[in-house]
Amino acid sequence: MAGNKGLNSAKTARKDEFYTQLTDIEKELRHYRQHFKGKTVFCNCDDPFESNFFKYFVLNFNRLGLKKLIATCYAGSPIAGTQLSMFDILEPSSSKRDIPYKAVVTTVYDKTGDGGVDMTDVAELFKSGENELSELIGDGDFQSPECLELLDQSDIVVTNPPFSLFKEYLSVLVEHKKQFIIIGNMNAVKYKEVFPLIMNNEMWLGASIHSGDRAFFVPDDYPLQASGCGVDPETGRKFIRVKGVRWFTNLDIAHRHEEMILYKRYTAEENPKYDNYNAVDVSGAAEIPMDYSGLMGVPISFLDKYNPDQFELIGISDLPETMPGIGPLGKEWIDVYRKEGGTGHYTANMKSLGISAYGRHKVIFSRLIIRNKHPEPPKEAQKHAD
Repeated sequence: MAGNKGLNSAKTARKDEFYTQLTDIEKELRHYRQHFKGKTVFCNCDDPFESNFFKYFVLNFNRLGLKKLIATCYAGSPIAGTQLSMFDILEPSSSKRDIPYKAVVTTVYDKTGDGGVDMTDVAELFKSGENELSELIGDGDFQSPECLELLDQSDIVVTNPPFSLFKEYLSVLVEHKKQFIIIGNMNAVKYKEVFPLIMNNEMWLGASIHSGDRAFFVPDDYPLQASGCGVDPETGRKFIRVKGVRWFTNLDIAHRHEEMILYKRYTAEENPKYDNYNAVDVSGAAEIPMDYSGLMGVPISFLDKYNPDQFELIGISDLPETMPGIGPLGKEWIDVYRKEGGTGHYTANMKSLGISAYGRHKVIFSRLIIRNKHPEPPKEAQKHAD
């Protein structure tokens, strides 16, 4: 059973194999430089000759002061811009194209003597045996025994895991008590396996991606059927665009301690109460009233600006068990997926949200429940104080 699970997840990983753009990696990882010195970094969903994660770390190996870099992957992808591949380093054979490999880097220098360090130097260091490139025994799945053994040898995991396996992947990192910087979809925060980590300040969102979509390179055999797909004119590589992408990490960064500047005050008209829960609605992070001390419901995009020193995260409507006291809703309510009834909470100001499009039904929206730890006194209280 476990073997089949590993095989199935490995197959899914191949279908879900998205290669992150180097610019997106650089923008995020510059916030973590102090965490890498003397550490072993593991990229366990990364083809060294295709992954920009591997490229970033191997070319910045000395600047970051890394102790070791490990990557596990499926082979078969050439170095961007060249024809050199793993098969030029190990035994060239077309029959080996689906065999997973591990790369272990402990030294990086100008091996070719041309005055700089690039991926050709990295390849030569593999050829000379100064760094290790070898076949894995198993299928290269992140849950396989040999990959878990490598995980236990590492300090920080940095990669783009298959989005469809995000819950399983994160559970492995948590179980093995690893520090990590990984990419996932924003909707993952609604999972029962994920939200408690955020609520308990055991994981948070990264610093650099807060909106929009991101382009990811995909394997040559990936079908370009959805909108937003295309071929990069500079490299000739296929790419897709994915909405709602975020970085997830448990490494502390300055961004998560930046105080949000609040300028609005509470009004019953702009912050209507929920019928089935003792909280008021706030339409966006910028609309959070500075003087409200009770519970507030905000969109999940609030997590982009969430500062645990400023706010307390109470629960999320998608997981009613995180919200003691929430009441049921009748059949006149409908969520955004048009499922009648159930539990949840909603915006009371229905008219401004286009309720007529749903006929007789009222709409339930996903909301985080938060509390301001340091609210300003209400305006009336300030007048009396003056």
